Amino acid sequence: MVIEQYPITTTPKYNFPHQSMDVTLPQQFIELSLHSLQSVHGQSFQLNQQPIQQINNRGEHPQTLTLRHDPILLEPTHQESIVAAVDTSTIKIAETTAGIVIAVRGANVWKQNKTYRYTRLGPFIFHVTEENKREVYNTLERAYFGYPYEHNHQGTPNLMQMPTRIASLLERWLQTMLSKTLDNALILFDGSLTSGTADTPTQRMKEILGAARKRGNIVLAFSKVTTLRVNGHLITDLLPEHKPPYLLEAAGLTLKPPMVLLGDVYVAKLTKGNLAFRLDIDREIPFEPRIEAVRRLLGNDLFTESYPETLRLAHILCTFTANEVLAMRHFVTRRYGLQIINRPDMHRLLFGPFGKGESYS
Repeated sequence: MVIEQYPITTTPKYNFPHQSMDVTLPQQFIELSLHSLQSVHGQSFQLNQQPIQQINNRGEHPQTLTLRHDPILLEPTHQESIVAAVDTSTIKIAETTAGIVIAVRGANVWKQNKTYRYTRLGPFIFHVTEENKREVYNTLERAYFGYPYEHNHQGTPNLMQMPTRIASLLERWLQTMLSKTLDNALILFDGSLTSGTADTPTQRMKEILGAARKRGNIVLAFSKVTTLRVNGHLITDLLPEHKPPYLLEAAGLTLKPPMVLLGDVYVAKLTKGNLAFRLDIDREIPFEPRIEAVRRLLGNDLFTESYPETLRLAHILCTFTANEVLAMRHFVTRRYGLQIINRPDMHRLLFGPFGKGESYS
């Protein structure tokens, strides 16, 4: 397996992204992050290395959900196809007297001609406060999706929601870039195709899926965690005694408005082992082409416990390491004169060894 890194320009064998695509997002992120950090110059801050999970509370109500017992059997198709994936991550680096210091990063990974390549954007460091959160978010919305945040009818996010909101904006832009630059490819999303939340506006997701379909691409969305249950059991646990790879089709999933399900739901058991995943496939794709897309994925990508390697690499490449967090701390302290302070951990102070900290409260 070969992994190559390419800048956000033309690569030797494959134009990524296409020249007609707007690729100015990284510069905008840099400008906004530097502008936000200038407001914290000379202050003190409390270190807080805390990965921020992008929890998807989708409002799905699976009371009528059923899982078909007959598996859809799959045979790999070795027709050459590009497989591409996108993922983003965010981490809270520190707290200041006015807000929080966060970092955001995204990665696109694609496999072509048996070689993995990737583009990694970031990290982008932001100092987000109650005073600048609207400006930061609306500027990004307006610059890259054509309308400010207020037009989503969702109200401005609170301070603690801002890390995941900014990461989601970057992720949607990366997904848009893939959808508008690839042809006849398999595009892998992290998460489901449920829309209607503040992070996944329905119109935006429809535009991304529509752009992908126009160029012959098919979107496959893998969820690492699902809450969908049938008779009290997770759908990924209700696996028949059958040799993989196969799909189980789910039916009867109802959503509470304004939630909209833009994909049909399957359970994907693609390799031997104990794991299976929820797989959403763009519901505008007819049945035979969508099943053929999964067959092409099996024939063009590697898998670990039923999870595609391209998507796994996207997650790894956007995740922050401990050394990177130390480097970002060093950067903000030297560049902006921040002073590190160590406030007492109230849980440890009050409860001794029984105090597990804020992340456990």
